[in-house]
Amino acid sequence: MRNASRLKDYDRAAMLGRRKLDELLLDRKLPKLVPLQGTWDPIYTNGKASGWTARIVPFEFPPNVGPGVEILERIQLEVWWSNHDNDRRTFTLEGFRRGILTPADIAAGALQPQP
Repeated sequence: MRNASRLKDYDRAAMLGRRKLDELLLDRKLPKLVPLQGTWDPIYTNGKASGWTARIVPFEFPPNVGPGVEILERIQLEVWWSNHDNDRRTFTLEGFRRGILTPADIAAGALQPQP
């Protein structure tokens, strides 16, 4: 029974994580290089604490990069939830999209190597 419960929690977190990643991929106004985070309503998580942390980082640049140039961005999404023993479980998803490099991105360090 405990294994079935763990799988159910993981499946629920995976579904919510994929939905959140889709939202992040579509929202072009989100800031780069800034941690984003949120939680899910316990109604959707069977009463368990759960949430996410994301970061949008420049991933690949063309030669002669500057403001207004198209770049490849990576969205890193960590999904977390607490199991019945209050242990924190996590997994990571990532997605890629095209973006436009802005002067604000450059000022924030977008051209520096990212972890």
